[in-house]
Amino acid sequence: MAARPTARPPLMCPNPPRGTRPRSENDPSCHAAGCELRYDEVSRERIRMTEALWTPPADVRQHSRIGDYLGWLERERGLAFASYDELWRWSTTDLTAFWSSIWDYFQVVAHDQPADVLPDATMPGARWFPGATLNYAENVLRMPGVGDDEPVVLGYSQTREPVILTAAQLREQVRRARAGLRRLGVGEGDRVAAYLPNIPETVVLMLATASLGAIFSSCAPEFGTRSVTDRWQQISPKVLVAVDGYVYGEKLIDRRGEVAAIQAALPSLAHTVLLPYTQGQVGLGELAADTDEPLAFTPVPFAHPLYVLYSSGTTGLPKPIVHGHGGILLEHLKMLALHHDLGPGDRFFWFSTTGWMMWNYLVSGPAVGAAIVLFDGNPAAPDLSALWRLAEVAGMTYFGTSAPYLLACRKEGVVPREVADLSKLRGLGSTGAPLPAEGFVWVYENVDPDLLLLSLSGGTDVCTGFVGGTPLNPVYPGEIAARCLGAKVEAYDPTGHPIEHALGELVISAPMPSMPVGFWGDADGSRYREAYFDVFPGVWRHGDWITISERGTCVITGRSDATLNRGGVRLGTAEFYSVVEGMAEVADSVVVHLEDDEGGAGELLLFVVLQPGLDLDDTLKAKIARELRTALSPRHIPDVIYQVGAVPRTLSGKKLEVPVKRILTGTPVDSAAAKGALANPESLLAFETLAKSR
Repeated sequence: MAARPTARPPLMCPNPPRGTRPRSENDPSCHAAGCELRYDEVSRERIRMTEALWTPPADVRQHSRIGDYLGWLERERGLAFASYDELWRWSTTDLTAFWSSIWDYFQVVAHDQPADVLPDATMPGARWFPGATLNYAENVLRMPGVGDDEPVVLGYSQTREPVILTAAQLREQVRRARAGLRRLGVGEGDRVAAYLPNIPETVVLMLATASLGAIFSSCAPEFGTRSVTDRWQQISPKVLVAVDGYVYGEKLIDRRGEVAAIQAALPSLAHTVLLPYTQGQVGLGELAADTDEPLAFTPVPFAHPLYVLYSSGTTGLPKPIVHGHGGILLEHLKMLALHHDLGPGDRFFWFSTTGWMMWNYLVSGPAVGAAIVLFDGNPAAPDLSALWRLAEVAGMTYFGTSAPYLLACRKEGVVPREVADLSKLRGLGSTGAPLPAEGFVWVYENVDPDLLLLSLSGGTDVCTGFVGGTPLNPVYPGEIAARCLGAKVEAYDPTGHPIEHALGELVISAPMPSMPVGFWGDADGSRYREAYFDVFPGVWRHGDWITISERGTCVITGRSDATLNRGGVRLGTAEFYSVVEGMAEVADSVVVHLEDDEGGAGELLLFVVLQPGLDLDDTLKAKIARELRTALSPRHIPDVIYQVGAVPRTLSGKKLEVPVKRILTGTPVDSAAAKGALANPESLLAFETLAKSR
């Protein structure tokens, strides 16, 4: 059983002003002028004193894939590691040995073996596995440990009845779709665009495209025309495959008009295949016509483009991020097997649309022998228990979702173990935003005390997580268990030096195979360098704040470009949201800090979306301030609290602190944010109105 956190007395200020008595963390005067206690020191003390919610069983090495890998390293390489920390340090200091072990342990199928592993580790531009040729789709469709008649893709939808593909059926569908793409003239290097939901047909199309050495790119059908064309005009696709519409909850969404507009905006298109999804059709239509053409795989270099993902594009055109066959394959093999502990017999689910990198992450599941569970529709229809009931129906062993979804379930009083039989569930993943301590405790009290909760943070830029969980490490509330294997994550101070056990810029100081091949159309690499390497030359700066604790756990406290600086102390946005959105009255929130050009403290502004029927009065403002003071510190109390109708969010659901801040400081809305990248662009108007009135 998992250990439970015990109550503790308030922390006492370890460094009170001279001549004063020690004060507690909850004492309003503790953070008054002259007090040298910094909030990040309080955070570190909390980390030290918190007890684990879950600890690995004694026989974890005998019953986990990472344990099997450790045994293989000892037998085949003569390497023995007593702890995960030892393994991580080796994986990030001897990159050649580690990544060659991943290649060999997972028996990567290659047409030409590499001449080397990493002859040049300089970033940007590190060269991985030169001379190797392989194909991502071939390695995924190998599906180790899976019989031909076993289900490997389970597609659930609010638009039609479930579609389930066995291993043999998946290979057959890819064979036919590959032949269909060839009939349309698609070959190596051509781009195939998918305006498709999270359904089996999208998986088939991606694998068929990859098998040809062509390049895949997807946008979810809820994306509007401008959002789609901003992305695809940059890559000039040859073929478009789209649905006519979809059902979201009980609402039918017709997308034929958007498809026509997308076609008109893409002169590069030679063919469009429209699937009558709303009519319940199964399959890829003319692309899946019967043929005798065998399933084959075009061998491509390790770094050959596999697919193009996109940044959110909130302040300009989305960056077209090119990922390669080999880098994605190795990274996903490592993460899915060694960190998520997935293999044959597992049913792996992550709630995502085809417009988020977690879809690409999910689709690699069969490469480690896991079946994947897809869902297309409204996760809150008819209520927030819908996905938990789906977990029972699909027999999920791994349930992946976002932190906001888990927190919404907590707030609504959902008890998953009471609404569904979750006895097969072994793991639960959370990403998309930091999961606060309350979310961790809720999972272990309301889902299952014995499952492994893995909080993951990474990004579209690397199509993976670089801090996450592991079966070998305990789970502590509010903390990410470890830095991932092969990811040399560090915290840097503003001068570019590593710092320990303190808040710093999240950087990756050694190359990873899944770092982008580059940006599409960025011939000289200038946009790529500017995006990641301008601040610390030769070191990847990701744009998040991170604290790495004494025991190796990690806390992500928000975007570094959305920093809140109060009296010289940097505050993360994630902790604000954890407290404010935990209140019953608050549905959503966004916080920004406006600096004072004359060197003053500036203003901390909090915007709240209240539950229907509520208004922000002085009583509620005082309650919000009291909650922030008690849970965090007096420094976290906003100078002003405003009520708004909605918080601006990207199409993948992320809050937009930086555009809000720009609008409030006088930047025109059209310059502050690309409206086509927003799920609710109308939400910006309230901030524009406020900016004009200030």
